Amino acid sequence: MRFASVRTGDGVRIGVVDAGAGTVTVLPADAGTLDDVVRGGAPALEAVAARVASGDVRPLAEADLAAPLARFNRDVLCTGWNYWDHFEESKGKREGQEPEGRPLHPTFFTKGPQAVVGPYDDIAFDPELSAKWDYEAEVAIVIGKDGRSIPEDRAMEHVFGFALANDVSQRDLQRAHGGQWLKGKSIDGSMPFGPWLTTPDDVADPYGIQLSCELNGQVLQDASTAQVAFRFERIIAELSRGMTLRAGDVILTGTPAGIGNAREPQIFLGEGDVVVTAGSGLGQLRNTVRTADLTSYVTSDVASRV
Repeated sequence: MRFASVRTGDGVRIGVVDAGAGTVTVLPADAGTLDDVVRGGAPALEAVAARVASGDVRPLAEADLAAPLARFNRDVLCTGWNYWDHFEESKGKREGQEPEGRPLHPTFFTKGPQAVVGPYDDIAFDPELSAKWDYEAEVAIVIGKDGRSIPEDRAMEHVFGFALANDVSQRDLQRAHGGQWLKGKSIDGSMPFGPWLTTPDDVADPYGIQLSCELNGQVLQDASTAQVAFRFERIIAELSRGMTLRAGDVILTGTPAGIGNAREPQIFLGEGDVVVTAGSGLGQLRNTVRTADLTSYVTSDVASRV
């Protein structure tokens, strides 16, 4: 199944997507939210499935989709350098952050959940904050079952679904803060996520997803998940070793070659750019880069995403 979060006049509701028919069935408000379903396990899935027949069927093209999840347990969990072609393309361009050879284990970092925006929302852009806004198309995994020290051969039992994300990064900020990536990955309103969550039974082959990123009509990234350096099961197993993963956690699984920072000449995002992130069987994100003032002080009325 494919589950979306649909903005309506009376709040965000669960939507069940039929991509082939181009429709989304919007469930009543008392069905809860997609965050509830992800955390509710098999009983929650069964309850949603039982209510689809009585839902409100709408054209998918007219639905206002939010990010699938709005309630986060923690930061978004991320995997770096998980396509070797991407690792190789950036050699000599990491500005003092060059590792010694290829990593033997997945490289992990996090990004703040305030970065998350919906699949068709604007990407916040502030040239006063950074001069190097880069795109990174990624497949996202959403955990649906708590677990610690999960064996690789049981990792997929803990996956609720797959989605797309664009790990928009500020390369100058990424280099400027002691060699860690948190700051250059966590800018508010900069990570499109969605368009929905596709459950594993509707993903024919997690390693047959064709992942791409298009900027203003030009394809700049195009790769298969078969090219990952560390398979999704390995990522889940190593990330969870001694560290509990919880239902609702989001894991990004890395980006392939073609990033703007590694190109000659370099390509960075700017006002009005249209970024399309696509994954076969997972849908697509379509986002416009729009200038926003991110350097002004904002009071505590900004809601927490955690």
